Amino acid sequence: MLPGMVYLVGAGPGDPELLTLRAAKLLAEAEVIVHDHLVSAPILEMCHGGAQLIYAGKERGNHALDQTDLNQLLVRLAREGKRVIRLKGGDPFIFGRGGEEVEALAAAGIAFEVVPGITAACGVAAYAGIPLTHRDHANSCLFVAGHLKDGSIDLDWDFLARPGRTLVVYMGLLGLPTLCRELVAHGVPETTPAAIVQHGTTQSQRTVAGTLATLPQLAQAARLAPPTLIIIGGVVRLHTRLAWYESLAAAAARD
Repeated sequence: MLPGMVYLVGAGPGDPELLTLRAAKLLAEAEVIVHDHLVSAPILEMCHGGAQLIYAGKERGNHALDQTDLNQLLVRLAREGKRVIRLKGGDPFIFGRGGEEVEALAAAGIAFEVVPGITAACGVAAYAGIPLTHRDHANSCLFVAGHLKDGSIDLDWDFLARPGRTLVVYMGLLGLPTLCRELVAHGVPETTPAAIVQHGTTQSQRTVAGTLATLPQLAQAARLAPPTLIIIGGVVRLHTRLAWYESLAAAAARD
């Protein structure tokens, strides 16, 4: 039997045209594709017609497979001689648990390759018309997860509250009121611009923009649902003028 191989592939934030050439090539060749909840349907449609699709999605409080079982599944499929794609939304190594999975593969002696993808922070911010850095607004950018491994949101608030940076929060919709309240309590002005983007880079993208004081109420009124991305900082002021993607979508809807 030929040795198996596992490819950890980043599917990007949703728009299939944001896939790398390497990712598209592998999707057309793989025998088994183990995919996440956040991988969009158009990307799954690009998979090899005879490929076996295995859903391994993780939604808050609802995991198709726990991480240990998922690691063991990848190892087993590779030992059966399969060419396996572990297909992840965004980038495998940015809040995608890719590091844990390649640790398990390495420990089992399984050959693997990591194919980077466009992480949500970069793709979604670009499609929302929000530069993550800008000489007039932010000279650094910080990515954080909106909930920790145990489901809490006990972050280093003093560190997050430092001025002159853009803060990008993954998986933060449920904790948005706590996030905004704690940042203000630790010295960030409540007038700081903030936005939340739902289903970024897809046809159902929606951006709700306000401030730390108003964003939780605005998001609730808009009835947003995951996946979302939160962006906080002066760069959010540019959204109104630079929101090219939503402007194109609105123009197309009128035609």
